[in-house]
Amino acid sequence: MQIKTLTDYLEQVAPLAFQESYDNSGLIVGHEMAELKGVLVCLDVTEEIVDEAISLGCNLIVAHHPVIFQGLKKLTGENFIQRTVVKAIRHDIAIYAAHTNLDNTLVNGVNDKIAQMIGLKDIRPLQRKSQLLAEKYDKDPLKTGTGLIGFLPQPMPPLDFLRQIKTNMQVPTLKYTKLPGHNIEKIALCGGAGGFLLKHAIAAGADLFLSSDFKYHEYFNADGRIVIADIGHFESERFTIDVLYELISDKFRTFAVHYTKCNTNPIQYL
Repeated sequence: MQIKTLTDYLEQVAPLAFQESYDNSGLIVGHEMAELKGVLVCLDVTEEIVDEAISLGCNLIVAHHPVIFQGLKKLTGENFIQRTVVKAIRHDIAIYAAHTNLDNTLVNGVNDKIAQMIGLKDIRPLQRKSQLLAEKYDKDPLKTGTGLIGFLPQPMPPLDFLRQIKTNMQVPTLKYTKLPGHNIEKIALCGGAGGFLLKHAIAAGADLFLSSDFKYHEYFNADGRIVIADIGHFESERFTIDVLYELISDKFRTFAVHYTKCNTNPIQYL
């Protein structure tokens, strides 16, 4: 089986046309016609991840974040990106990324997984993609969009829900804005850096917006209208590895699929 068979399948689930204009999803390193020997699934691609793929006999790494996000002008090994790419090429290891196209896929997407982890129901996109783009792949425009919004099975005290998030998402620390004096039920979320969707969450009447990477002054924009819960970028997307692993292992049985044992979070907590 060729690498292309797998990447074509992933692009049926999360079409590359769903990615944002600034993104670099798809096959980044390697040849799609190469015979597939094994797959390593991860969030970020680093030298350690490539070493892990080598040790496991995998010649394809499927990641959420693209290892090359902006153009490379040289490959001299002066930073971790260059070293990672060079090592992958030397060992004939292909690298594929499913990034914002997977973010913007509602079913089996990044945000769908978060919703499952924190127990939301009746989910829908927080910001819909254009009708034209949606109809190019599916007649149901609800299958693509940025972020999502849904409901808790029952209203909860906000602090209890924050504790539930912390436990279910395996978060070591959580930042949040002022809590209301009533129960909350309607929850908006976006894996990764979702601050740009805050206004949509407020407009949709969400009680709480779960995301990451808010800047200090952006927290003021909650303005008593919503609770911002910032759990960290890695923490919000760590279970995307599960999404990719399950998609691949459930579909294909002719090669080994490995879940990385490397923690690539660059942030440490004390």
